[in-house]
Amino acid sequence: MNNKEKINLIRDFKALRPITEKASEVIAPPYDVINSEEARMLAENKPLSFLHISKPEIDLPKDIQFNDPLVYQKGAENLQRLIDDQVLLEDKEPTLYIYQIVIKDHIQTGFCSAASVEAYDNNLIKKHEHTKPVKEEDRIKNINALNAQTGPVLLTYPDDEKIDSLINDVTLKSKPIYDVFSDNGSNHKIWIIENNGIVRKLLKSINSLDALFIADGHHRSAAASKVKATRQKANENHNGNENYNYFLSVAFPASQMKILDYNRLLLSMNNHTVESILDQISQCFDVTKNQEQIKPKHSKEFGMYLDGHWYQLNFKLETKTFGPVDSLDVSILHDYLLEPILGIEDERTDETIDFVGGIRGLDELERRVDSGEMKIAFSLYPTSIQSLIAVATADQVMPPKSTWFEPKLLDGLLTHNIV
Repeated sequence: MNNKEKINLIRDFKALRPITEKASEVIAPPYDVINSEEARMLAENKPLSFLHISKPEIDLPKDIQFNDPLVYQKGAENLQRLIDDQVLLEDKEPTLYIYQIVIKDHIQTGFCSAASVEAYDNNLIKKHEHTKPVKEEDRIKNINALNAQTGPVLLTYPDDEKIDSLINDVTLKSKPIYDVFSDNGSNHKIWIIENNGIVRKLLKSINSLDALFIADGHHRSAAASKVKATRQKANENHNGNENYNYFLSVAFPASQMKILDYNRLLLSMNNHTVESILDQISQCFDVTKNQEQIKPKHSKEFGMYLDGHWYQLNFKLETKTFGPVDSLDVSILHDYLLEPILGIEDERTDETIDFVGGIRGLDELERRVDSGEMKIAFSLYPTSIQSLIAVATADQVMPPKSTWFEPKLLDGLLTHNIV
């Protein structure tokens, strides 16, 4: 019997969650999409905001480091305060939850569960990115201090009619326990599944999948694995059923996932002039100067903003023999332009490159170049969810900042205690 048959991908759990009437006061954006100053502003005069737990440095002196032990201690204190004040209550019985996000004409509906660290460790919950040790260590300390996972890992899975049918059965026949709006206008609804029969059917269907795929949350899942290993070693009565063997997750079907472009800005032109850059680029790309902003309409097309002008770049080489990683637009831009022409060897560590999520638009690229802060910008076509799954299935990793998922999940609605 192989690992896929023996290891379940998920299980039900008892969520720690806000009382309904306080949910709108508790919700917060994910900890990793805002900085400390933005968090301070958002949480001002909002004592119940989950930012006091996910970004607890906002309640400490401004010069404190994000990974100071006092930060984690403060987060634990703030979480306990909301529990003591009965703003957050833990469900009495384990179950699964349905999570729906609506923004404009986009709707995605999936499930929230406790995902198996064992499945993650055995690559049945598949990765597509490397993690940074500093960020991973921060999440480990955060989880250990809180004894909880507060930020869900975003997962995806191939569309499955049986899972869709069970989810629809819940959303059509019952009312959500939460119906709240985030700062960007996205509507977040959560249903609790009270029918044990549907919970069992959903668990069976989901655990019959070959794999789940991490879309966003590689540091959170990696940290959960490290925490589990440490706690297992310290627990002589470990049996595998402890909450620390699982991590908080929300999963949506692949067809409903929305990926935006993840664009690049460079601080240096690597001693090139405008003319020499254009000459070098033209060896592998067709270059067309354009009066309008270039928002690529298909794969292998790029926009470049340089010296107050936009250029459309179309990759000229045949890509049929490229592998799942080599064929990504982010890889093509790196391999044929950023590294050989502009000297960017490692986008993870090079401090002369910055990344801007497509949610900020192309005006942000123009603004930062025109201000003199950056020298050159590139706009990309979004990576497809099919490409992500292909890379993860091949047990390979994408270049950094390949995907920007939107809309984002909220922090504070569902938390997973690990004790």
